[in-house]
Amino acid sequence: MRIWHQSFTVLDDVPHYRDALARHLRSQARPDTEIEFHGMKPGTYPSDYPGTHIGYAYLSGLHKEQFAHAALQAEDEGYDAFLIATIPDTAYEEVRTLVDIPVVAFGQTSVLMAAQLGDRIGIVNFIGALEPQLRRNMRDYRLDSLVGPIVQVDAEFSDVMAAYADPQPLLNAFAWAARKAIEAGANVIVPGEGPLNVFLADQGVSRVDDVPVLDSLGTCVRVAELRAAQFRGTGLIPARRGFYGARPPRPLVDAARDFYGTNRTLT
Repeated sequence: MRIWHQSFTVLDDVPHYRDALARHLRSQARPDTEIEFHGMKPGTYPSDYPGTHIGYAYLSGLHKEQFAHAALQAEDEGYDAFLIATIPDTAYEEVRTLVDIPVVAFGQTSVLMAAQLGDRIGIVNFIGALEPQLRRNMRDYRLDSLVGPIVQVDAEFSDVMAAYADPQPLLNAFAWAARKAIEAGANVIVPGEGPLNVFLADQGVSRVDDVPVLDSLGTCVRVAELRAAQFRGTGLIPARRGFYGARPPRPLVDAARDFYGTNRTLT
């Protein structure tokens, strides 16, 4: 089984995260599962990395095309599942209409699985600009009644990267933010964004006091394996009716992407 992991980061720019990510997710997968790690195209973020772009609807939306491009390539190359490994589930609606292989989204999957551990889910994140996207996504998924506090860790992207060499400051900051979410009613914690999730898993953090902390990406890998097995066994695919489900003919997709130049610039 082959899973395409698609990050919102340029993975080679963050080697500590890239290596920890690969080590952890391969430890969570079945022995016969191959996970291939892909990131954004080098040069995607010429400014603050990558938080500045995430804070703006147009810039964040512009990056959806890299996810669409990757998903089409994954299906063309025979991958069994496509994992959108960023908590705002970038391009999930669009990608799900473009391919029949299972598409597993970090945010949606994490909340669905966390709901088996508790009934009030707190998200502990380190990029404050994501909260409006997460709230809207959860409303669209009809999961908003499950999600309670969204609390920010007092850390920047660079702090999360630095924590691989000096973990204690980020461990302390996460524990403080998680306890704030717990005080606000959360009884299960989802760590927001891959770098924080993988750092916590790497440090063996699975609880804060008596509240579980979900390993979001590890869970997504296991769900991707399940969905891929269902697809192989029964051909199970999403609904293909209506604007948010219908799959456009591939020649139509290719022609539109050629017109906008994305096939050329992203290959």
